[in-house]
Amino acid sequence: MSGGAHYRPAMRADLAHVDCWIFDLDNTLYPAKADLFGLIDIKMGEFIQGLLGCDPVEARTVQKRYFMEHGTTLAGLMRYHGTDPRAFLDYVHDISMERLSVDPALNAHIAALPGRRLIFTNGDEAYAGRVLDRLGLSGAFELIHDIHACQYVPKPDPAGYRSLCEIHGVDPTRAAFFEDMARNLKPAKAIGMTTIWVDNGSEAGNHDHHPDFIDYETDHLAPFLAAITGE
Repeated sequence: MSGGAHYRPAMRADLAHVDCWIFDLDNTLYPAKADLFGLIDIKMGEFIQGLLGCDPVEARTVQKRYFMEHGTTLAGLMRYHGTDPRAFLDYVHDISMERLSVDPALNAHIAALPGRRLIFTNGDEAYAGRVLDRLGLSGAFELIHDIHACQYVPKPDPAGYRSLCEIHGVDPTRAAFFEDMARNLKPAKAIGMTTIWVDNGSEAGNHDHHPDFIDYETDHLAPFLAAITGE
């Protein structure tokens, strides 16, 4: 089932226990069709070509293999090539944000959520801050739990979810987690979070999808949140 309107009759009751709303960043707080990752992909390809001395085709093969096997391309590069994470992140995130735009309705619904609002991303805080600023969401979230805070071990490794809860005092049984990559919801569900899959067209977003660890599914975040806030 998809589309926020499907949940409107019971949403408030179903999520009345939640007092902490945790959001992934990329392709969750903005539509996947914006394809910001397309720009990042180009930068990652350039970085890998320079690192390995390979052609663009081989660089893309390496990039996608590491992403699927290790959660992020960076994790694979660190494991096999000793890549400096800050140098990599600074390089690949040096992109234009012009593809992003403010969604006033979505922003209003996020602001209306009762309780804490957090970002949990495999990107870094500096990049996340630029995205949020472009989306008109600067100040909408209490904190950003990024890849540095996770010691460069990305979602879906359970360690990042545990550190998020331990460092920031989050009770996972009172938290909801929104994420475009279905596989990243499994560890959240395992520690008691309510999980929402934002199925809006992300590349490999349905990889390892299973209903056992997905409580809700929506292809439009704004109406889904509207059903929670009753707006």
